[in-house]
Amino acid sequence: MQSLDRAFGVLEAMADAGGVLSLSQLAARTGLALGTVHRLVRALVDLGYLRQEDNREYSLGPRLLRLSDATARRAHSWAEPHMAEAVRELDESVNLASMDGDEIVYLAQVQPRNNYMRMFTEVGRRTLPHSTAVGKAMLIEHDAADVRALLARTGMPRLTEHTLTTPEEFLAAVDEARERGYATDEGEQELGVRCVAVPVPGARRPLALSMSGPTSRVDDAAAERAADVLRAAAEKIAADLAG
Repeated sequence: MQSLDRAFGVLEAMADAGGVLSLSQLAARTGLALGTVHRLVRALVDLGYLRQEDNREYSLGPRLLRLSDATARRAHSWAEPHMAEAVRELDESVNLASMDGDEIVYLAQVQPRNNYMRMFTEVGRRTLPHSTAVGKAMLIEHDAADVRALLARTGMPRLTEHTLTTPEEFLAAVDEARERGYATDEGEQELGVRCVAVPVPGARRPLALSMSGPTSRVDDAAAERAADVLRAAAEKIAADLAG
């Protein structure tokens, strides 16, 4: 059991750092001896859950995609009731997203009955974290160095005139989200769409809930209310995960 706990600790440390670390960085993050980390990493490489890069750092391996895909397929079933409750209160689309390596992947979505506005977000869609509220929400607990490293790997392409394109802008937005308890996307991914997001607390895999709607309806008061409703739903999802 100790080896199993340590192996999962290595994988979680890797995921929390964006998917790429050296042995010494893994040892520092897990608190394990370098020799122990080396043995665990070699076993995980042999199993396909990690891979060694040309620069001798290690990254999450392709075999994790099988587990990730299975989790994504199940996400809708356990999160949908809580998301549907939030949709009934907000009358806007609600999304569940996760971090997969350096990318955001949308796992589930519930839309209001009368939704005539097509949103960027859809189940299975992948995007980069810098232009999304869910990306900011999931990075609230990460330190600035890790966030900068992630942004250096992904780049920060401009998608709209409002997209944040420098690490300093993004880190300031994450700091603001941390202080007020929720993150926003102010037309940074899609013009005319405002998004509010909160992290799912205590999730072993980074998760966030978001609400998306047209800027004409999602004013500051609506964003504050949405954050409260989403936090309640996120806590219920977290309780289900813990159980």
